[in-house]
Amino acid sequence: MRALTWLWRAFLFFVLFAFALKNQHVVDVRGFFGYSWQAPMVFVMLGVFGLGCAAGVVAMVPSWWRHRRDARKRLHLIAEQAPAAEDTPAAPDTSGALPSQLPHPPDMPAPRKQGR
Repeated sequence: MRALTWLWRAFLFFVLFAFALKNQHVVDVRGFFGYSWQAPMVFVMLGVFGLGCAAGVVAMVPSWWRHRRDARKRLHLIAEQAPAAEDTPAAPDTSGALPSQLPHPPDMPAPRKQGR
């Protein structure tokens, strides 16, 4: 599997390298107010790609903050609803038990029986 991963990476590198070699000609990037800049096309494309990635990350930041805030609220609610440690009975020793022999959590539906 490692060899396939490295082969894929090498293939991708050589394809992108060949693309960069084929796009070495200088292009004019024209801005507002008569501003003009000349650069190899591959650098212009790389810069636009980087700006697009940065814009995507910046656009996702509010959503990430909202999800983190919601997760933090849920953790606080779970901590408030959990009974105190002295109120819960001691858990039985299940170190050598098979998965079918483990006690079922009370907040989940019981598993179905395999036989008919």
